[in-house]
Amino acid sequence: MREQLAHRAAKLIAETGIADFASAKRKAARQLGAADTQHLPSNNEVEEALQSYRSLYQHESHPDILHQLRTDALACMQLFAAFNPYLTGSVLSGAAGEHSDINLMLFSDDAKAVLLFLLRNKLEFEDGEWRVRLGGREETVPSYTLIGESGAQIHLVVLPENARYSGSRHPDTHADIAAVTKLIEEQGARSED
Repeated sequence: MREQLAHRAAKLIAETGIADFASAKRKAARQLGAADTQHLPSNNEVEEALQSYRSLYQHESHPDILHQLRTDALACMQLFAAFNPYLTGSVLSGAAGEHSDINLMLFSDDAKAVLLFLLRNKLEFEDGEWRVRLGGREETVPSYTLIGESGAQIHLVVLPENARYSGSRHPDTHADIAAVTKLIEEQGARSED
């Protein structure tokens, strides 16, 4: 049942653009008559199912969409290079699709520095807050949302500088400018083969 739920959730994400894995899992459980289940698949299981779904049913369109999202992410990362950006989420993992957002982490001890940068460069944005776990406790940090070249939302989450050195950065889940550049180059080389 967990596998069926993961694949149904993946299909919902791929076809309808549901961005929240928890919502997709709950909807999948309702559709499969397992709404009362306490054993929903993990996000990793859904992401694996999503990658499988995209390789089977969206193998022609997905690489171009993913390339555009990653290109948008890289352009934004280069613009915000002074804040040591990292790409995270589905655009990095390859599970992203046409309805996906781009998630970037920026680092600064001056919470207003990113806001001033946005204003100084006359960039259109919406401001907000994200809840994150820092140093073992929940905190609220500033976030800003831009629209990328492809029309995708780009979320900038501003974390304190010491979070950059927390040791939780892993190449599979966090990519800096050099890593994203290499990822795009490798994807381009595969598409030429």
